[in-house]
Amino acid sequence: MFSVMRRKNRIIAAVLTLSLIGSVAGCGASSAEKQVDMVEAGSKGPETTGSGDYSVPNQIPSVLADQVGYKTDSVKTVILHGKKLPKTFSIKELGTKEEKYTGDVVKSVYNEETKEFTGIGYFTDLKEEGTYYACADIIGESYSFTVSEDVYANVFNEACKKYYINRCGMSLSEEYAGENAHSACHTTPAHLQEHPETEIDVTGGWHMDEQADRDTTVGCKVAENLLLAYEMNEAAFTDEAGIPESGNGIPDILDEVRYEVEWLLKMQDAKTGGEYGAALTDSSGGGDVMTYPVTVTPVSMDATINFASVLAKFSYIYQKYDGEFATTCLKAADRAWSCYFNNQKAQDNTTVFKAAAELYRATGNSGYGTVLEDYFVRTNFDQIFNTDENILIGSVTYLSTSQQVDVTRCEYLMKLLMKRSEDIAQKAGQSAYLVTKTDEKAFNELLDDMRCLTITDHIIYNHEYTTIIENHAHFLMGMNPGAVNYVTDATERTYADEAGVGILNDPQADALLVFMLSVLEKKGEE
Repeated sequence: MFSVMRRKNRIIAAVLTLSLIGSVAGCGASSAEKQVDMVEAGSKGPETTGSGDYSVPNQIPSVLADQVGYKTDSVKTVILHGKKLPKTFSIKELGTKEEKYTGDVVKSVYNEETKEFTGIGYFTDLKEEGTYYACADIIGESYSFTVSEDVYANVFNEACKKYYINRCGMSLSEEYAGENAHSACHTTPAHLQEHPETEIDVTGGWHMDEQADRDTTVGCKVAENLLLAYEMNEAAFTDEAGIPESGNGIPDILDEVRYEVEWLLKMQDAKTGGEYGAALTDSSGGGDVMTYPVTVTPVSMDATINFASVLAKFSYIYQKYDGEFATTCLKAADRAWSCYFNNQKAQDNTTVFKAAAELYRATGNSGYGTVLEDYFVRTNFDQIFNTDENILIGSVTYLSTSQQVDVTRCEYLMKLLMKRSEDIAQKAGQSAYLVTKTDEKAFNELLDDMRCLTITDHIIYNHEYTTIIENHAHFLMGMNPGAVNYVTDATERTYADEAGVGILNDPQADALLVFMLSVLEKKGEE
């Protein structure tokens, strides 16, 4: 499960402390044959205690690589950092230690943030598939990595399949879920928090945390990002991800979103059209989390307008696969829209703009267009476009609609999108680590930036943008100051070593990762 196995649904990355020097070792041994403990270059070696025991400082490699690997035809980089950097680096084959590539260390600069020198090694010309490690005199070698055309395929599939693993209300077989298999959970009727005597069926949906809670607003946002990723890079998604619905002629990512949508429909109040806020488990009685009783929280206007938005988006995309169910979803979205406006105003929540764009695209109703125009004419629209994800996603939907639109308005939105993307590209280009943010607390912001760049890359393909997106994948999978793979736990140094949660175990971050990796998977098929 995303966080049923962890205590927090955010990424903990305590190791980005950047007090990293180098290793006295050169290119003499592969990372697989050496311990992580390294002695600082120029030091006197390990100190002895009074009892004669050695005390070796626990340090990490100063040659940083994506521990998952690199695509054969992509721009390939490693980052070197430390008090003193060499002028060259090498790539060696793991096992044989045969040198396969030698290059110069470029862009060596003093990094004020980390108080050290950093440099970049490019090895783009190495296209032979295999497993390697990077090394350099003075500072040692990196963890191992793979060069392969489909290097991210397994990570991408695992990221997509995390939602199946977190399905509530159905049994998961070993065939599809492996060690995560379990019997059906939370299948008994839930009770309304405001009216405990009222029972309600809210089986289904995705668990969102270690308590197996299910939140409608979070679920809507996760589903929205998965749907938008599918829209942007449809070729990346297959019907063979290894879930029960595989092979039914519908991309598995849409099958997965439908599972969540069916639960969201159960969470809609039949009388008002409003959306209940969450289905929370009650642990007060003790026992197994999978059998906790469930309480449904009151209707939330934030959940209601998010529900209207994502149900309209799903209806539009799913129409060609199941027209009847798509129509049911669109009607539910319209009811939620009406419920929201019976209680609040358009300016109370920018999700209204996004929902209006989705409903306008799905129906062409001019009433939704009027709400969009009310936002477009705001004097601060440029500002909120750059800071509010609802405005960004709503604008992208407006640009992609086949309904009647204002061409001048579309040109204006494209300029804003291009300007935002260029700012992201410039910021990444100025970074020693080739990314927009290096703070471990800002991974979701980094992933948000890559979502914007992925959208722009879809509309106007730009090889530079694809390279920047890849650099961010490299950063998250090991090419960062802590040399930590924050995505998977299958490489040499990962989030699990630092008691962290990992991106795949955070449902919102995982959806953004799927978004980012989808463009890399798609490009590989072109």
